[in-house]
Amino acid sequence: MAKKKYSRVYQFKITLEGIKPPIWRRIQVPETYTFWDLHVAIQDAMGWEDYHLHEFEVVNPSTGLKENIRIPAEASGTEVLSERKQKIADYFSMENRTASYVYDFGDGWEHKILLEEILPREKGVKYPNCINGKRACPPEDCGGVWGYADLLEIIKDPEHEEYEEMMEWLGGSFDPEHFDVNEVSFDDPDKRYKFASGHS
Repeated sequence: MAKKKYSRVYQFKITLEGIKPPIWRRIQVPETYTFWDLHVAIQDAMGWEDYHLHEFEVVNPSTGLKENIRIPAEASGTEVLSERKQKIADYFSMENRTASYVYDFGDGWEHKILLEEILPREKGVKYPNCINGKRACPPEDCGGVWGYADLLEIIKDPEHEEYEEMMEWLGGSFDPEHFDVNEVSFDDPDKRYKFASGHS
């Protein structure tokens, strides 16, 4: 499928709520993106593994009402819009700059999405891209903000009774301060969707 042409990119700052010092990423994505495409870019930039459900909440500028946008579950009984059909350009503007993004309803990782700028596309730059960020993404399934705080306390103390078990669970090492923008790579959203939906 041919990629749609575009002349502008949206620059977002994605901040994980409830953790200090903050964990955040600054990304630039094409104006043609859907919310599904944005989801994949957030997952890849933050460092999540896309194992769990997620949802966006954003004000619809045409109605002033908040909309819930995600992949609708069959017979979910809730009013949601399909993120594969909703375009970010129809919601985000410099007058409507914020949204929330929740990943993993069990751990409840809440992210603030802030549209910082709408910029002209630069020749020779591959989008999406991550231009900045701070601190490592928490490990999957660590129990949300409170579980992550406990994890950090345990791995700071080699004498802690759970230290060895936790380090084994983490695969031997974890540096909460580590982030290297050069280590970020972005998956193709269409391929991710086919994989997630079980279609090859």
